Amino acid sequence: MRLREYLESIKGKTVAVIGIGVSNRPLITLLLDAGIQVTACDKREREAFGPLAAELEGKGCRLILGADYLDHLDQDIIFRTPGLHPKFLEKAKERGSEITSEMEIFFKVCPCTTIAVTGSDGKTTTTTIISELLKQMGKRVYVGGNIGHPLLSEAEEMGPEDYAVLELSSFQLMTMSQSPDIAVLTNLAPNHLDVHTDMAEYVAAKEHIFLHQSGEGKAVFNWDNEITRELSYKAPGKVYYFTRKSVPERGVYLRKDQTICVRDGERERAVLRTSDILLPGVHNVENYMAAIAAVDGLVSDEVIRRFAKSFGGVEHRIELVRRLHGVSYYNDAIASSPSRTIACLRSFPEKIILLAGGKDKGIRYDALGPEINDHVKRLILCGATAGVIRQAVEQANNYAGLPITEVADWKIAVETAYREAKEGDIVVMSPASTSFDRFANFMEKGKVYKELVNALE
Repeated sequence: MRLREYLESIKGKTVAVIGIGVSNRPLITLLLDAGIQVTACDKREREAFGPLAAELEGKGCRLILGADYLDHLDQDIIFRTPGLHPKFLEKAKERGSEITSEMEIFFKVCPCTTIAVTGSDGKTTTTTIISELLKQMGKRVYVGGNIGHPLLSEAEEMGPEDYAVLELSSFQLMTMSQSPDIAVLTNLAPNHLDVHTDMAEYVAAKEHIFLHQSGEGKAVFNWDNEITRELSYKAPGKVYYFTRKSVPERGVYLRKDQTICVRDGERERAVLRTSDILLPGVHNVENYMAAIAAVDGLVSDEVIRRFAKSFGGVEHRIELVRRLHGVSYYNDAIASSPSRTIACLRSFPEKIILLAGGKDKGIRYDALGPEINDHVKRLILCGATAGVIRQAVEQANNYAGLPITEVADWKIAVETAYREAKEGDIVVMSPASTSFDRFANFMEKGKVYKELVNALE
């Protein structure tokens, strides 16, 4: 089914779109332009939208705004925003409404090869590497999901020879009934437990990235991660592994001489030396291994080598902001969980000055404490999780009096790091927490941090 056929099939039906954020606005416009009766619902009040509210109403959209935005849902089709747990739409479903999402419809109407990446960490970098490698091969590539932009409105212009490369969150995957042609699971660790009922629900959501594949589907799993390794046994299609610690029968592995190799049965070949990867850290070696497994047979080894030597990474992911008086300042705002911050800490051979803290996601910080003691020379904490992180550090068996400072805001945090840092030091903002206590998202937090660092004299 193509997009125009889908839109034609729902004409005459009532449609609700939950959430009027940036990601859903193209969907609302698409539906309105197709002559479909749309109700847009959002918990924010009208003032939050400025002229947009009147603009949507001018196109024929009905708005339901404010705290009771979910109280009167009875439309034939309801598009769920990824951040809304499906349990809040159970009553509407019982009344006969079809619950779907922009991403679910995209999978129904997309005519090209789909490659999707999920996991607790490494999603964005792995997705970006895959998409850029395909572009280097001259392919037309559409990037969407959690990065890029919503792709549904572009589905009509896509052709069979194109590629849609998607980063998918657990929230997007929760209600998916279709899987991509090529699925990648980077790793799994406790995450988003402030939204998911428990870890089991979080893992079950992630499974949808491969569970609905046919026998011809391809799924890439991290052999070194116990959860993803166990999930791989459920895959209905072809299974590939990437691993630093073993040699898979089919997949990508790391030799002792630090060469990334591809193996398929008895055949194997060397693809890339880790020393050729411009991005720092073992986790980025794993990101490349996952990407290589996904595009094996689609991208030449020479293209992979050339790209790795020039790719400087994705914004807000251990991003070098500036060097000042011999001190290097990095922005790792994407690190919204302890596991991501641990990966960041392990990326640097020397001990660093760490700025961390933010909103609590309901996950444990015990594992972070010993890592901070091993890799940090001074810890500066800010935000709601400051006390929790401090406790994890001080209660760890290897605590040896690490200097810890708690500050009221990020401006003071940056100024404190600036005063304490000496030539040759590395200062990294890697929160190990979400940004929602004070910022709209991690991008805003990273932007503010970079502005503060760039303002230093």
